[in-house]
Amino acid sequence: MRHPPRSGLLAVAGAVALLGSVVVPAVTAHGATPTCTVEYTVTNQWDAGFQGGVRITNNQAPLSSWSLTFDLTGGQKVTQGWNAKWSQSGRTVTAAGESYNGSLGTGASVSAGFLASWSGSNPLPTAFKLNGTTCNAGSDPSTPPTDPSPTDPPPAGDGKAPALRVSGNKFVDAGGKNRRLLGVNRSGGEFMCVQGYGIWDGPVDDAAIKAIADWKANAVRIPLNEECWLGLSHIKPEYAGANYINAVKDLVSRVEAHGMTPIVELHWTYGQYTGNSAGCSDVHATCQKPMPDAQYTPSFWSSVANTFKNDQAVVFDLFNEPYPDRATSSLTDAWKCWRDGGTCPGIGYRVAGMQSLVDAVRATGARNVILAGGLAYSNDLGQWPAYRPSDPAGNLAASYHVYNFNTCSSESCWNSTLAPVAAQVPLVAGEIGENTCSHGFIDRVMKWFDDRGLSYLGWTWNTWDCSSGPSLISAYDGTPTAFGVGLRDHLRALPQ
Repeated sequence: MRHPPRSGLLAVAGAVALLGSVVVPAVTAHGATPTCTVEYTVTNQWDAGFQGGVRITNNQAPLSSWSLTFDLTGGQKVTQGWNAKWSQSGRTVTAAGESYNGSLGTGASVSAGFLASWSGSNPLPTAFKLNGTTCNAGSDPSTPPTDPSPTDPPPAGDGKAPALRVSGNKFVDAGGKNRRLLGVNRSGGEFMCVQGYGIWDGPVDDAAIKAIADWKANAVRIPLNEECWLGLSHIKPEYAGANYINAVKDLVSRVEAHGMTPIVELHWTYGQYTGNSAGCSDVHATCQKPMPDAQYTPSFWSSVANTFKNDQAVVFDLFNEPYPDRATSSLTDAWKCWRDGGTCPGIGYRVAGMQSLVDAVRATGARNVILAGGLAYSNDLGQWPAYRPSDPAGNLAASYHVYNFNTCSSESCWNSTLAPVAAQVPLVAGEIGENTCSHGFIDRVMKWFDDRGLSYLGWTWNTWDCSSGPSLISAYDGTPTAFGVGLRDHLRALPQ
């Protein structure tokens, strides 16, 4: 769905606090104020890589430009970053201000993050220089930095959720059995954090996830926000970085424990767009943008893929509802933008195309199934086969969204545009729904997809007004709305 599920976004401002449990302390002895302070954090770590960040505070005269240097002494290599121009020469890492955050007033702070590789050990840097001036001078030596301990492998539930791969135009499990993804969306992770309310909208404890499984669902799609995952500075720290990531990992584990496939999906992203069909004018990830951004989205997917690459039960949905076709009158340009990204007509920020996101995932070694939605808010797959991204793992599937008010919402359109795609790759209707508070339309959708052995998930497992949501439930114990009754009864009637 395109519209924000809550009205009235909270103003987001202020500097971020510490994002992780591994921090180089910036306290000073005897109350002395250093010329500058740097807080270095490790927010997430896996077998061969980690996600880190720095928060720089300038306590001297205003700086018209800034450049931070520090040494990584354990052979770590910075691979990409955000909110700064990152580079590395030998062991010395440099982070320089961007055009939008290049000045740093007295008492002002700026945060930037990065992804890096490591092996053996991951010692923290002990010295930082801002424009050549040593920071944290006078820091309390009684609190030395310590090496972060590697995090445990990503959770795999209790083994009930099947590891999936693509075989021809079907999903299959480790034993080669065909699998369909049939279930619901669990909205909240895309908007609560950026609006300052929390991480999830409603409960996600074991009882709440069991209620989904009791509908005989076997998949749950989990929309996410890239700025919250990456812990950018305008997100409240309690809902950002490591706190957000751990909450997602916990939910994924609970979904798997009930035998359901978790689909982690990037919903809201950075980038200012004020053109045709704009959802908001905000540069931050507070609404649906026409395409993912090149500044943060590849880093988001690198981090997500590293987090879940050892768990083949987790499916990756690259981007919720692309609509570059609303920014340009040329359908060819829109599809090129969708696949290749870069500078796209009508979109003011640099775009990350689907190919670059597939590449970001695969560069981590992750072989998880990837979903890619088409144009027109994922409602148009007409040229999806022609512009299909290359996937070296051979685990790419198509995603499609359909509501009763969409252009392609009839059997004739499905026969002409979806059937050719479904003949080549697995096809998942990641969102199906209607704004009638009834289920006559999704009944037709489910029949068409059932007849072809395809997958679908209802929007959404949240207690909103079903005419504006639309919402499947009126309570988190699984009590359905009049709309939700249709999906619940249909799932329960399918052969198990």
